[in-house]
Amino acid sequence: MKRLRKILDALIPRYGRIPLIVAVAWNMTVYFGSRLIAGDWPHHNIEGELDKLIPLVPWTVAIYLGCYLFWIVNYILIARQGKREVCQFFAADFLSRAVCLAFYLLYPTTNIRPVVEPEGLWNQVVIGLYATDAADNLFPSIHCLVSWFCYIGLRGKNSVPKWYRVLSCLLALAVCISTLTTRQHVIADVAGGIALAEICLFIGKKTRVWSVYERILNKMNRRLSLEGEDSCVQRKK
Repeated sequence: MKRLRKILDALIPRYGRIPLIVAVAWNMTVYFGSRLIAGDWPHHNIEGELDKLIPLVPWTVAIYLGCYLFWIVNYILIARQGKREVCQFFAADFLSRAVCLAFYLLYPTTNIRPVVEPEGLWNQVVIGLYATDAADNLFPSIHCLVSWFCYIGLRGKNSVPKWYRVLSCLLALAVCISTLTTRQHVIADVAGGIALAEICLFIGKKTRVWSVYERILNKMNRRLSLEGEDSCVQRKK
């Protein structure tokens, strides 16, 4: 047990664990909760003329589904940063899902998926994806939102090798493209996800925002005996 604890301490700082858990739980609550509430409500199709020109490319479903590993790795890397950076990022992450929830309930969207022939492995995977993932909760795209967060959460961080930061950008772009070539999303969904990530991170870096998140985090960490140190704001005074 002690060895496992040491490995965990080396992998993720104690102050970074609750933010990760909350991020996953809040994301699932927003995505599945909004679907339970608004699943039968009227949905709006915001597909444009350009979207109709984008072909279905079945093999890109591998990127669409494989991005979860990308998300896990990068969110752990972000949780390993300094406490201030962790609070800024995860405050932004939390805020972004709140905005998503508002859109999913106030202006639920959908799209028209193509008919996929059953021949071929990737076609079968796409058919399976369509069968298990309803065409709702589309704007803004959480796939694009989280993938872009994975990039901008490391952007400019010299503690992470430059080659990996560049790779993260390329992977985020690849995921965004895959949401279009699997016909899971439309261009507006992609643009909305990227813009929301940038805006929320900008807001999350404001002291009044991230310091509130940090105070809540400190209380949770103290109750769980994960951390007993003072806040970043207090130490600066």
